[in-house]
Amino acid sequence: MMRRKVAGMLASLVLLGAVMVGCSTGTNSTAKKEEPKYPTKPIEITVPFAAGGGTDLNARAMSEYLSKEWGQPINVVNKTGAGGATGTLEVLKKGSKDGYSILTQSVSAVSASFAGNPNLPFKMEDLRFIARLAVDPLAYVVKADAPWKDLKEFNEWVKKNPDKLTFASNGTTAIATFGVIQWMDSIGADFSKAKLVTTNGSGDALPKVAGGHIVLGVQGVSEVANLVKAGKLKILGIASPQRSPYFPDVPTMEEQGVKGITVTQWYGVSAPAGIPDYVVKKWESAIEKMLNDSAYQEKMKSILVQPDYLNSEDFTKYVKEETEKFKQIAKEKGLIK
Repeated sequence: MMRRKVAGMLASLVLLGAVMVGCSTGTNSTAKKEEPKYPTKPIEITVPFAAGGGTDLNARAMSEYLSKEWGQPINVVNKTGAGGATGTLEVLKKGSKDGYSILTQSVSAVSASFAGNPNLPFKMEDLRFIARLAVDPLAYVVKADAPWKDLKEFNEWVKKNPDKLTFASNGTTAIATFGVIQWMDSIGADFSKAKLVTTNGSGDALPKVAGGHIVLGVQGVSEVANLVKAGKLKILGIASPQRSPYFPDVPTMEEQGVKGITVTQWYGVSAPAGIPDYVVKKWESAIEKMLNDSAYQEKMKSILVQPDYLNSEDFTKYVKEETEKFKQIAKEKGLIK
């Protein structure tokens, strides 16, 4: 009788062990399941702006690096129009959701666009923000022989003569407009009396400032650099937490008493919503590695932008918060009629 009991117990233990091994094997099998290989074919990156601008230069530098890193061609195409909305819509409507249709965008095509255009043919939820690549802080520039020797003198003039201030911007809710509003609010000047002169990007705006046809230009450091170095423009201040590595002698706006300017130019990567998580992770890790690569950092120096990485989660949060700030500014100043 005792032998039967012992035999029964042993049989039960063997069966239990077999079940546990089976469960363990199944768990390990799931854990070790390999993700699909990516990329296995060419990738298309759409830039919703013209060739030669900051967004385009960042996209081409990235595509060159990742083509070598991944061993697949990465083709950059420019699809311009409607402040970046045309190219964005093209990718969202006709692009694939498998990671082979990618967008390189800037603040102008994202936060400023969503804040200023409530009737866009797409929503923020239609985009998956993958990573931020770089920032290009705003520089406040006037013509080189302008009568103001520094920002303090210019601020005083603007407070007394807001109706004489003209500034260049792509539109009423473009990045430059938000930059001017935050600056004028900080110094206590009346923005409603300033005059916006609509221009078509920095290539149109900055020569007009240099020629004295427009008083103020507010563009990225990389965009103003050539005319500043040529002696045509003068930077009064740069809206950045630290001084620009490209113009270390120029004080920041905050150093000169101008607080609260949060607007900055940035460049990032996005894709149609629905892109697989494993593809997003592949992009995140590759971009982070790229931005820490010394050769790539030298490339960034050549186009005068500053690498500034945010992963998908942090980038998404940043874009949403920035868009809400811009919407609030637009509402307070009556920018959207």
